[in-house]
This record gives sequence, structure tokens and C-alpha cells, in this order.
Amino acid sequence: MQINLLVPVLYPILAAFVVYGIGRKNKNIRDYAADFVVVSEFLLLLITSFIPYLLGGGAKEAYELKLTYVAGLGLHLTMDGFRALYTTVAAFMWVVSTVFSREYFKHYRNRNRYTLFLLWTLGATMGVFLSADLFTTFLFFEMASFTSYVWVAQDEKREALRAAETYLAIAVIGGLVMLMGLFLLYNVVGTLEIGALKEACAAVTASGVEDGSKRLVAAGVCLFFGFAAKAGAVPLHVWLPKAHPVAPAPASALLSGMLTKVGVFGILVVNSQIFFHDGSFGTFVLTIGVITMLTGAVLALFSVDLKRTLACSSVSQIGFILIGVGMQGLLGEENALAVRGTLLYMVNHSLFKLVLFLCAGVVFMNLHKLDLNMIRGFGRKKPLLHGVFLCGVLGIAGVPFFSGYVSKTLVHESMVEYMHLLAEGHVQAVIYGLPALQVMEWLFLISGGMTLAYMLKLYICIFIEKNADATVQEKYDGMTSYVSVVSGVLLAISASLFPVLGLFPNRLFDKLADMGQGFMNLTENHHTVHYFTWVNLKGSLISLAIGVLLYVFVVRGLLMKRGEEGVQIYVNRWN
Repeated sequence: MQINLLVPVLYPILAAFVVYGIGRKNKNIRDYAADFVVVSEFLLLLITSFIPYLLGGGAKEAYELKLTYVAGLGLHLTMDGFRALYTTVAAFMWVVSTVFSREYFKHYRNRNRYTLFLLWTLGATMGVFLSADLFTTFLFFEMASFTSYVWVAQDEKREALRAAETYLAIAVIGGLVMLMGLFLLYNVVGTLEIGALKEACAAVTASGVEDGSKRLVAAGVCLFFGFAAKAGAVPLHVWLPKAHPVAPAPASALLSGMLTKVGVFGILVVNSQIFFHDGSFGTFVLTIGVITMLTGAVLALFSVDLKRTLACSSVSQIGFILIGVGMQGLLGEENALAVRGTLLYMVNHSLFKLVLFLCAGVVFMNLHKLDLNMIRGFGRKKPLLHGVFLCGVLGIAGVPFFSGYVSKTLVHESMVEYMHLLAEGHVQAVIYGLPALQVMEWLFLISGGMTLAYMLKLYICIFIEKNADATVQEKYDGMTSYVSVVSGVLLAISASLFPVLGLFPNRLFDKLADMGQGFMNLTENHHTVHYFTWVNLKGSLISLAIGVLLYVFVVRGLLMKRGEEGVQIYVNRWN
């Protein structure tokens, strides 16, 4: 059973060479071979890992594999509920993106190279999520950084190469700082085993040796820096707005939806193992999260480029996730809402960006444009694309009865719970008192409103408004064969998950949280959350109301102007 852990990692890496060789002879067979690899990988993980752990909840035991003779310190892989969930989500995203790529890259060159690195990155991503020690994490983390660099540089145009340079620079700097953190951590606690870090780090802290505690903090901060660079946290977010507008849409879906979660994976390890229930570190992560959330939302609101808006949105959504991570440390033993909210927010964001970036890919492969004024009105008579994109909008905005509402509610309620505990004197303020936390809560709600505002801007621009040029609009309306049947079906299946999971959160979504919460050292049974009570709906409705107001007064007022022919056009007000 343990040897099976190698299959999700090595299978796509080795298959990539075979697929590449086939591509040198026949491109069509190459595409179908790549589809076979990712579909079989997904089915393998679904049947052997996801379903058994889902049925077993958090009770099914983990299993592991150690290869002591590889790479000096050896490779150590493990499978548990969290890993079963996220490797399956990753494999599903690769299936949809790879099949979509067959149509998207129809007129591209260097498709063989892209397919090679697509499969290599899949294997590296699996290696990160299955890693049981931070040395193994580091090896596959770096591999994923270098293989995904090729995605950003795929077009080989000047903008693409410059964006790829930025992406690689951030990845290399983050990797080097992470390596320094690993050196320090190993020197202080004598192990890099993820499962052993909590006790080892607690022993160092309890020993009272000041030098050891300081070096442990330094190691943790270095590791956080390295992982945050991949996650896209401010100020290391700069690669996202540069890379996504120039990267192919299927690659953007994976970069935003999955490669950022490779970084979040590492942050979760640092938070739940090295700084377990540490209020000071939780406050630090919370601060970074609030800044990241707000910065990304403002940048997305001002953007007039479809994919850049989605890229800045990813920065903001990572901020929401980091707030959940920070609340885990602040709440300590009472952090069930924060743990489960963080996990479900990760899953939601992965799937949202898969759908939204591939919808952007449909627009781009038909028009080869991303400027909102140029693509305006493209989706008016395209019901499939319209429905899929609308599901993504309602999901990511946190509208009730869609999956995004569930995770956003859990993270928000974790903030509310901490403020109640603080007000009643059950916990002591670490750095921020109650007034500061109340300000952060409002920034959370306002950022949620900005999410709705910038997504409404995209939705209304593409699907409701008409193009300023009537001839262009007539041309757009005549595009009935804008996406293949296979790609359309996969997009529809992906988007349908949002209302299904959102309508039955206790029966479906809570089961996923049960699978993964043990990774963050939450083992106790949680109380049932009644998602659709007025108390929980109120926060969402406040955010949505703020979003509508921001759209009416900021987007339609400040961010638009009357053009030469009297038509309102979108303008870039960002300096």
C-alpha cells in the first residue's frame, strides 16, 4: 500500500517523456495521451485515497513511505485526509485544464514543450502535498517553481519573458530564504519531519533557552517568507498581476488555483506545527492577511484587463485564507471554525479560479483580447458561458447558497468568536485590542464587498452590456461555436459544484472539512454550524450590500467615463 504513494508523483513525471516523444510524431495522439495520463491520475486518487478517507471522515489512519537512499536525507511521503482531499482536487483541476488546453492551444507553437512541463508540474505538486518532511517539501516545491516558469514564458514575447523573469526571481529568492529556514530549524530541533515538529518545537520553547527560542522564531519566519512568496502574499504578490495576463489561460487556472496552494500548504505547516496555537505568530499572519486581502481587492477593482483582474482577485482571496490561518493561532483550542474555514476556503478558491480563468480563456481564444472595452458584450448570446461564469461570480462573492458563502462565513465567524472571547475576558489581547479587531472585521466585510464589485464589473461588461461598436457586437453575437462540447461540459461540471456544495453544506462540505482538519491538529468533534441562520447571513448580506454600492458609485462613476460617441467606457485610473 505504501509504495502506491510514489505513483501520483512519478507517474506524470515519467509519462511526460513518453507524451513528449509521441508529440514529435503526432500532435493529436500526444494530446489524447496527455488526457489519459491526467484522467487516470485523477481516478487513481479518487478511488484509492479520496473516497476511503471521505467515508472514514477523520478516523482513517494515515500511511507513509520512506526512501532513505534518495537525495541524502531521503524522501518521505505520507497520505492522510487532507492530502487525499487536496491531491484529488489538484488532479481534477489538471484534468479540466489539460483537456481544455487541446482546444486553447490549437494555433499555438511549442505545444509539445508546454505539455511536457504541464505533466512535470503535476508530479511536483503531488510531491509537495504528499510530503511528510520539509526537506521533501522543499525539493518538490523548487521543482514546481522551475517547471511552472515555462508556463509563464510560453508565448516568448517580451511581456511574457519579463513576467516569467519576475516569477522566477520571486521563486528563487523565496526558495533560498526557505532553505535558510530549514537549516536553522534542523539545527534547533534536530528534525524536519512534519509530524514530529509540534512536540520538538514545543520542547524548545518550554526549555526556556532564549537563544533556541529566537532561532526557532527566525526559522519559522524564513519558512513563512518562502511559502508566502509562492502563495502570493503582499509584498511578494507582484508576480501574480504580471504573470497571469501573459500566461495561457489553462496555465493561469493552475497557477492561481493550485500553485498558490502549494505555498499555503507550507504556511499551514509552519502555523500548526512550529507555532502551534501561538497568538503572536497568529497576529503576524492575520496582519499580513488583512493587508493582502485589501491590496488585492483594490488592485482588482481598478483593473481594466480581464485576466489581470482575476490575478489581483487571487491576491485578495489568499489574504482571506491567511486571515483564517491567523485566527487559528489566536483562538488556540477554540479554533475549529478557523481551521475548517481555512480548509474550505482553499478548496473553494482553487475551483473558482479554475472556472473563471478558463472562462477568460474562452474569451481570449476567440477574440485574442482581454481589455474590457474590447471584449464588452462578447457573452450576450452564449448561455453556457454565461451560466458558468455567473456561478463563479456568485461563488467567489460569497452569495448565500453557493459554496463560497460557507467558507467565508466560517472565517468571518472565527473573527467574531475571538472578539466575543476578548470582550468577555476569556482570552488576553496579544497585540491588537478589541477596537483594532473590529476595524479588521469591517475591512473583511468591505473587501468582500469589493469582491462582488469587481466581479460584477466583469460579468456586466461581458454578458449584459453591448459593445460600443454595433458591427463588433453583431460579430460577437454570431459566434455560436465559441467552445468545444468537451470543454463546455467540463466547465459546466466544475461550475455546478458551487451551488451543489452551497445548498447542502452540512451534508457535503462539512464532510470535506472532517477529512482535512487533522492536518492542522484539530481532532475534536465540532458543533454543527447552522449556516443559514440570520446571524450568519447578516455578515454576508452586509458585504453584498457594500459591493452593490461600490459597483454603482465607484465602478460606474469613478472608473468609467463618457467616450467620444457618448458611450460609457472603462478607464484605468490606477497610476
